[in-house]
Amino acid sequence: MSVDAILVAWALLVMVLALWLFGERWRLMRPSTWKLVREGGLRRFLDLGSLHGYIYLRWNNQYVKLLLNYIAPCVPSGVRKHVSRWVAEHYHCKVITHEQAGDIITLDLNIPLRDLEQVIPYSMARDLVLKGPPDVAVCECPCRHARADPCLPTQVCMLIGQPFVDFILEHNPKSSRLLTQTEALELLRAEHERGHLHTAWFKDAMLGRFYAICNCCKCCCGGIEAMKRYGAPMLASSGYVARVDETVCTGCGICEEACPFGAVKIDGIAYVNREKCMGCGVCAGQCPGEAVSLVRDEKKCAPLDVRLLAQKQAEM
Repeated sequence: MSVDAILVAWALLVMVLALWLFGERWRLMRPSTWKLVREGGLRRFLDLGSLHGYIYLRWNNQYVKLLLNYIAPCVPSGVRKHVSRWVAEHYHCKVITHEQAGDIITLDLNIPLRDLEQVIPYSMARDLVLKGPPDVAVCECPCRHARADPCLPTQVCMLIGQPFVDFILEHNPKSSRLLTQTEALELLRAEHERGHLHTAWFKDAMLGRFYAICNCCKCCCGGIEAMKRYGAPMLASSGYVARVDETVCTGCGICEEACPFGAVKIDGIAYVNREKCMGCGVCAGQCPGEAVSLVRDEKKCAPLDVRLLAQKQAEM
C-alpha cells in the first residue's frame, strides 16, 4: 500500500472518530459527559470507571436487560456466591422509608458525606454528595423495562443531583424529563400507595456515590431478585423493622401479600420475621387498619436520614 493510501485511510479514520465523538447526531462527549469525566478524575478515567459509568447511564435499559436476562442466569452456581458479593460491593442500595425519600428531595442544604460505613455496610460506593435542593430527573426503570409484562408505570426511576441529572436529560431526552420538587414528591407518593418500596442506590461507577432513588416493585426489581434468587446482599436495611399492633390487626393478609421480602406471615394475626424484614414500610402503607408501624432496630445499620446525618456532621 502506498504512503498516500495510508494517509487517506488515517484521514478517514480520524474523520469517523471525530463524527462519533463530536458529531451532532452521534456525539458522545457532550457537556454533561465532560462533567462526569472531570468529577471522576484522572484515576477513574484511566481505570475505565468513568467509561463504565458512561455506558451504564447512556444505555441503562439495555445494560440491565442484558444483565438480568442473559448474564446472571448463566453464572455457574459454584462461583455465584463470590460473584454476588463482588457485585454487591460495587453496586448496592439502602432501603429508605417514604419520609426519608421525601427528605432527600426537599433537602435545603448541602450534604457532602463520605464513607458512610454506619449506613451502608460496604467499603465502596457509599458517599452522599448533594447540593440542596437537588436537581431531580425521572427516567424509565430499567428493571421494569427488562420484563415481558412489567408493572406500570415504567417511568419511575429518579436520578438525584449533578452530574447525573444533566447526563440523563442530555443523552436520553425522549425517555427522561426534569421534575419539579412537587412532581418528585407526587411520584414518590403514588409509588408508595401502589405498595412499592423506595431505595437509594450507590454505584462505584457513578463516582462511587449515591446517584438515584428507585421505586421498586417486588416482581420486577433486579436488586430484590439478585438478593432472593442469587444470594447477592445488594440491599441494606433501612434500620427499622415492622411492628404489628395485635389489638388492631384483623389478620386480613394484605401485609403478607405486599411484603417484598416474605417477612410477614398470617396466623390469626400478622407476625413479622425481624431477620427478613428490611424496614421498607410497604406493609405499613398497605395496612387498611393502620395496625403496622416501623420502629428502630438497633441491631441493623443506621437509617439514611439525611437531615440527621448532616446535623451530626455539623456538630463534629
